[in-house]
Amino acid sequence: MDVSGPPSRTRRELIVPQPLTRPVAPEPYGLLPPVPSFTLRSDDLAAGDRLPDELTAVGGGPGTSPHLSWSGFPAQTRSFLVSCFDPDAPGPSGWWHWTVVDVPASTTALPRGAGSPDGHALPAGAYQLRGDDGIAGYVGAAPPPGDQVHRYLVAVHALDVEHLGVGPDAMPGAANTAAVLHTLARAVLLGTYQR
Repeated sequence: MDVSGPPSRTRRELIVPQPLTRPVAPEPYGLLPPVPSFTLRSDDLAAGDRLPDELTAVGGGPGTSPHLSWSGFPAQTRSFLVSCFDPDAPGPSGWWHWTVVDVPASTTALPRGAGSPDGHALPAGAYQLRGDDGIAGYVGAAPPPGDQVHRYLVAVHALDVEHLGVGPDAMPGAANTAAVLHTLARAVLLGTYQR
């Protein structure tokens, strides 16, 4: 009786990457119920442009969150949810890079670096969830080398509630799903990155 099992693979065979060829994911907010838009701008990122290296995580650190400012949201806005999502990550559910919950309605900007893990530059009452990297705070783009161009959707969601009702241990997908039920309007700024 042979109990040796299947032939072993060499280490090289185990780390050979699989091809990442796949269709381009749909624009995720286009799949949600339509809501009005408002203006979102950044001193660090122009709409449709490649992310500056400082906003990525390819240099070893988590990267720096971009400056954001917004205007033109509905008067009945009670709070905001800020997020950064990559729908092009190789997996079935994309990749959450940043989620900030319960941003007060009086806040109309976040400074560059507000997404640091300690959250010291966030307005009182706002808090960050752990993203798909397991870090509570902003983690910049780091797509697999040689992969297709990735899109990074920085979004500010104007909500009709002061508190979204999720705790700091909530997953970003859960918070963003809860936000769909309370979204009055949404502003999105798209950046791209490839390496």
